[in-house]
Amino acid sequence: MTNNSRTARARGSAIERVAAQWLGHQGLTLVARNQYAKGGELDLVMRDGDVLVFVEVKHRLDTRHGHPLETITPAKQQRLVRTARFYLARNGISCPCRFDVLAVIGSPPDLEFTWVKAAFEAY
Repeated sequence: MTNNSRTARARGSAIERVAAQWLGHQGLTLVARNQYAKGGELDLVMRDGDVLVFVEVKHRLDTRHGHPLETITPAKQQRLVRTARFYLARNGISCPCRFDVLAVIGSPPDLEFTWVKAAFEAY
């Protein structure tokens, strides 16, 4: 692994920790981070009451090249749904679920959050 990829991974991990804390202040409870399954990764798995929430965290320093929400393409949504299904099966979980996206812009401590609840459906 190159220094650049290690640095990017560390930066992504730090943003995900901040995102989990921010969502915690909004009333969600962290269940798991960085869950890998068959060709995909779930950034955050959280609970919102009795609903299991799969949160995709997207970060950019600024919007010069577009908003982070624009990166959640139909193909990305499909990968997240497939990964979530493997996560649920692997853990024997059957409950209401939703897919949220948390866009984070800036660098700590000056971060702007845009939270889209139920950003897309699992079909």
